[in-house]
Amino acid sequence: MADLKVLVVDDEEEIRNHFSDFLRSQGFDVETADDGEMGIQRIEQDFFDVALIDLNMPKVNGMAVLEHLVQHDPDSIGIILTGYATIRNAVEAMKAGAFDYLAKPIKMDEVLLVIKRALDFRDLRRENIALKRQLKKKYKFHNFIGDSQEMHRVFRIIEKVADTDSTVLILGESGTGKELVAKAIHYHSPRREKPLIPVNCGAIPEELLESELFGHEKGAFTNAIRTRIGRFEMANAGTIFLDEVAEMSPHLQVKLLRVLQEQEFERLGGARTIKCDVRILAATNKNLEEAVEKGKFREDLYYRLKVIPISLPPLRDRRSDIPLLVHHFLNGMTRVKKKVIKGISKDVVRALELYDWPGNVRELENIIERMVILTEGDHIDMEDLPERIAGKRGENQVIQTFVPDEGFSLSSAVNEFERQLIVNALEKTGWIKNRAAKLLNMNRTTLVEKIKKQGIERRFAN
Repeated sequence: MADLKVLVVDDEEEIRNHFSDFLRSQGFDVETADDGEMGIQRIEQDFFDVALIDLNMPKVNGMAVLEHLVQHDPDSIGIILTGYATIRNAVEAMKAGAFDYLAKPIKMDEVLLVIKRALDFRDLRRENIALKRQLKKKYKFHNFIGDSQEMHRVFRIIEKVADTDSTVLILGESGTGKELVAKAIHYHSPRREKPLIPVNCGAIPEELLESELFGHEKGAFTNAIRTRIGRFEMANAGTIFLDEVAEMSPHLQVKLLRVLQEQEFERLGGARTIKCDVRILAATNKNLEEAVEKGKFREDLYYRLKVIPISLPPLRDRRSDIPLLVHHFLNGMTRVKKKVIKGISKDVVRALELYDWPGNVRELENIIERMVILTEGDHIDMEDLPERIAGKRGENQVIQTFVPDEGFSLSSAVNEFERQLIVNALEKTGWIKNRAAKLLNMNRTTLVEKIKKQGIERRFAN
């Protein structure tokens, strides 16, 4: 225990020496202070794992030293020692942050036991803090890779609503990350230690969804051979995430509305009303306003769910995030698939930027996984791209029609556009410059000059 430092603060020299000699014999690094003022000076000069502090000292008493210790080094453990033990003093010491309160005369074995227990407590506290940090890191926003204005807007809303109990409606196309938003909200909320229960309302048959959500009593229907609790009971004191909520039947919409309004429900086939404390997060890729107009979704439920709406942008509306996502997924996939991929070509990333991504981020992740698995080399190139994406680099798709948040060089973009058209024309004509010039409606000499200026070299022989 030589790396563990203990400070003994006591105005009686005999007690200081007795404590310090014993603790040094147990392997502790010990320093002493003969009054409260010196104790505070020691605390300001160094870090101590444990401080043994006498309560009654002249000028500056032990309570003041303890308070200074807690403020200066929250990770330090303070133990109060006193020859005048009272319940009131013990309570005050514990409120001030003392780990324990020992009455003199004190047996050294008792001191050692308290110190070890204090250090175990501190290690447990550190481990708990570390686990919470890991949990927050896991579900914070690193799963939302992006630096675009659209994603920063989403991040700001999540941060604002997480600490509340407000119902949130998450809107967005399939694959945009609605469940990730729900996880980020829950794991940043006061309910983070309680369960987050997801339910995909579109994946469960209508006749089973009511039982899945609210549970059922034994004999409620054929094959209901035992009582079963539902997802709302499982989520009590926590959060329930209702994905694809637009697929819920009118009957279940009524029951959900009641839960939102009254925080209560009955199991299927049951008569007992069950109270529940559940935060509801819902998500859909449908236009609920249109569903309300068509009578497919209750208007009152819509407004109950839409207390705080969060709209996730499709990937095509935040193309500047695509390179970040590509490298994030590439790093992850190479670890999972245990493949060595040293890089990905700029042409591939550019092609991915130009694609419209109807499946959004999920589709991009799947494409990266496919390329990592199927590539035969250690570098991902154009031949590794699926044809539907590689084909988007044709002459109708090469123009950059969006301006990324960080801006870009117009002259460079125009130059690159011209280069791609020339290369495309040359490849179509087998690098016969006369024919390529006709395709581009320009003189051969002009084309030759542009080829030299662009540094275009023939890479495919016919």
